[in-house]
Amino acid sequence: TSWRAKAVLELIHTDVCGPMRTPSHEQNRYFILFIDDYSRMTWVYFMREKSEVFKVFKKFKNLVEKQSGRSIKVLRSDRGKEYNNSEFDKFCEEEGIEHQTTVSYNPQQNGVSERKNRTVMEMARSMLQEKHLPKAFWAEAVYTAVYLLNRCPTKAVQNMTPIEAWSGKKPSAKHLRVFGSICYVHIPTEKRHKLEEKTEKGIFLGYSTQSKGYRIYNLKTKKLIISRDVEFDEDAMWNWDEEKVERQSVMIPKETPPQQQQKKEQTKQKWKGGVNKHQDHQKATTIRRD
Repeated sequence: TSWRAKAVLELIHTDVCGPMRTPSHEQNRYFILFIDDYSRMTWVYFMREKSEVFKVFKKFKNLVEKQSGRSIKVLRSDRGKEYNNSEFDKFCEEEGIEHQTTVSYNPQQNGVSERKNRTVMEMARSMLQEKHLPKAFWAEAVYTAVYLLNRCPTKAVQNMTPIEAWSGKKPSAKHLRVFGSICYVHIPTEKRHKLEEKTEKGIFLGYSTQSKGYRIYNLKTKKLIISRDVEFDEDAMWNWDEEKVERQSVMIPKETPPQQQQKKEQTKQKWKGGVNKHQDHQKATTIRRD
């Protein structure tokens, strides 16, 4: 359908993706998207089982209705059992929500969520491959893809970002960093001894929603942490086999014009080889997320 909502929460598209072959670090195998038709603002939630859809929808509804001061009018989904059951139907009826479902074998009717789902998966796959990250980080990649899409202008809302169309506020891009980069987390003085390292090495895995911080996988403790004071080395990645930092190589074509060859060779020499412990911080940029 070509009909478009004229205000936020007039129409919400939703779709479930999964199960993933590899569970996330929190043992989730599914994710569910909610897309506001008017603003194209997208929310993502992760689940271990499809049966959690109803619980997640109530959580989403409570969040967006309090944020916007409006009520969800229409929810559009496919005919999956997770959406079509007596409990879900009764809740929608009591809350005054019209629940529209697509015709069987016709996913085009739920095209907005189908396309968004595909875009998110393609982005997440590319981000994992770019830095050679384990598949167990798929949920972090999916969340970051949604985070970035909400901050990218879209023709669907006159080249505004979904966040601006949803809230009226332009999002900042100053804090954005390359997903999967090596980073160094500052350890507060009160949490370390004088002779201990001032930073801990980690991998950047996205942005925190609870605070203005970055989500970091601590390579020492093997745990996800949130920190504001972080140094980023965006040209480096972690070698999981040898457990060391290494530079991403620059590929040189077999045949290049003479005037380009010299420049390519210089670039090759610059990036040649791994990074030793004394070079780890050499290319790092310091940032504090405010």
